[in-house]
Amino acid sequence: MSDFAGMEDLLQDFLIEAGDLLSGVDNKLVDLERSPDDRGLLNEIFRGFHTIKGGAGFLNATELVTLCHLTENLFDNLRNGELAVTPEIMDVILAATATVREMFASLEQGMQPAAADPDLIARLRQAIAGDLVGGASEACAPATPGGQSAGGGAPDWELLHGVVTGVARVMSPVREAGPLAAVVPAAPVRPPEEVIKAAVGRRVSDKPGAPVSTGRRDGEKQRDNSIRVDTTRLDQVLNLSGEIGLTKNRLNALRSDILSGRNDTETLHSLDIAVSQLDLLVSDLQNAVMKTRMQPIGRLFQKYPRIARDLARNMGKDVELVLAGEETEIDKTMIEDLADPIIHLIRNAVDHGVEDAAERVANGKPEKSIVRLEARQEGDHIVILVADDGRGMNAERLRAKAVEKGLITDEESNAMDERQSFNLVFLPGFSMAAQVSDVSGRGVGMDVVRTNIQKLNGNIEIQSQLGKGTTFVISLPLTLAILPVLLVRLGDQPFAVPLSMVREILPIEAKEVQEVGGRATMVVRGEVLPIMPLAGLLGWPLERAPCYGVLMQTAEMSFILGIDTFAGREDAVIKSLDDFRPKGVAGVTTLSNGQIVLILDMKELLGSAGDQRWLSRVTMMAKQVATA
Repeated sequence: MSDFAGMEDLLQDFLIEAGDLLSGVDNKLVDLERSPDDRGLLNEIFRGFHTIKGGAGFLNATELVTLCHLTENLFDNLRNGELAVTPEIMDVILAATATVREMFASLEQGMQPAAADPDLIARLRQAIAGDLVGGASEACAPATPGGQSAGGGAPDWELLHGVVTGVARVMSPVREAGPLAAVVPAAPVRPPEEVIKAAVGRRVSDKPGAPVSTGRRDGEKQRDNSIRVDTTRLDQVLNLSGEIGLTKNRLNALRSDILSGRNDTETLHSLDIAVSQLDLLVSDLQNAVMKTRMQPIGRLFQKYPRIARDLARNMGKDVELVLAGEETEIDKTMIEDLADPIIHLIRNAVDHGVEDAAERVANGKPEKSIVRLEARQEGDHIVILVADDGRGMNAERLRAKAVEKGLITDEESNAMDERQSFNLVFLPGFSMAAQVSDVSGRGVGMDVVRTNIQKLNGNIEIQSQLGKGTTFVISLPLTLAILPVLLVRLGDQPFAVPLSMVREILPIEAKEVQEVGGRATMVVRGEVLPIMPLAGLLGWPLERAPCYGVLMQTAEMSFILGIDTFAGREDAVIKSLDDFRPKGVAGVTTLSNGQIVLILDMKELLGSAGDQRWLSRVTMMAKQVATA
């Protein structure tokens, strides 16, 4: 039973607002670490904790109130100049924000949060009194084997040194206050999942592909279905609805006139004007409703500076995450699905992309690395960039590693260009890490990134320059509700394929069809591409040779889809098939003539068709002769 019976609405409002506040506090703490004397930042963070404390008081969340009150007192002393911001104080503050987020997770399950770790409370009281010394993890979290901290604090370096050297522990003196960006430990300590959980409240089991624990509550699996909408957008929807109502009344009046025998030119002209007006209004209403689903991507981006900061600190690197384009709007349903891919890309940039300080100085670069997370709208697509100024990718080494792991053959390696070589990082099991660690080495993360992006009807590309850095470019549709498609025909049956995969349409002529490895192929601008008949992908018998080819490109390959003919481009409103979805079908749409068309899932079709997808040149020629 919930501990908040009768207060569910108040609890939900608190969690939404407090979650945004805490994410903002996390970002400001990262800024404060670089500018410890900024009184404006101290005041803003103080107000954030004060607001969270007030909301928790209404819910009688006593333990949360206690923790926020102590943290608030600490910031009061900092902003009044009674204390200076030091690395030790920053570590205990970050441990406190991680605990607050864990308490939010308890509230989401309808339970009062448990008391904070007594060691953390003790460290907060010491900090308030000005008696805080040593590493924050000494009291913020119990020590774990290997010198790791189990909580949100920094590693206990003195204890780790004693374990390794056998020298008795000596309490470190208080360091002088100053810019904290240069204070970076020299070795990785906390697993990245601990860092991510502290920053965004996730668990290890929340990452894609991980098994769901049987002990998780039903409420934990549910997505956030609430959305914040500007009232001006709702007013626009209401106004358009009223205009459509008036136009409907006009059409009803014209219908009555026509049924009563008035079919003169003036009546028909009025009917044409009314229908045109209705078409325009419905189009405007559709766009207005779609805009109510759009949310600033900054609500997603604001979680990442804390993650990048903690990961870099635990890897002994000095990294700053720079955000741009936070006001760019994206469909609400896509925001949650983008969280994991971007986390993986940031982890990849911090771990593999950027060098440590010594290597950067040796290469003539600044000690601090810059990772840039940017979003912008280009036409009807959203483009997200994750870029670093690190060592870049070596295409030759990537190919050699893939051959070593048995993921590709020597022949395939020699035929690869630079772009294809970069895409090897998306293969399952591929990793350039010399050994498996908590951060990397298992060859899973980048495969997860590509899979999740493709589920959103998007694609991801890699741009890299050796010694200069690497940029991952994610391209996504503005919304998942409307999908641009190309209508193709197999006999009299139309099908829809995603237009994002289509590069061009070309005729298939017998003289241009060659056979390579027992497969019919065509050479398009110097590239040999296999011909895959749509009939073979669907498991239908091949009745005649395809007349046209649609050059399609996926992340794994490019190929020519053999079809009988095509019917043009459509903006399809996708209807999902929840109860029954045949393999290879993403959904259905309805054409203007009322005909229902299947929208094909090309990746699923390619994976399930097996050898049926290939067509030999002899077979194609035989079908062409039989048809003639």
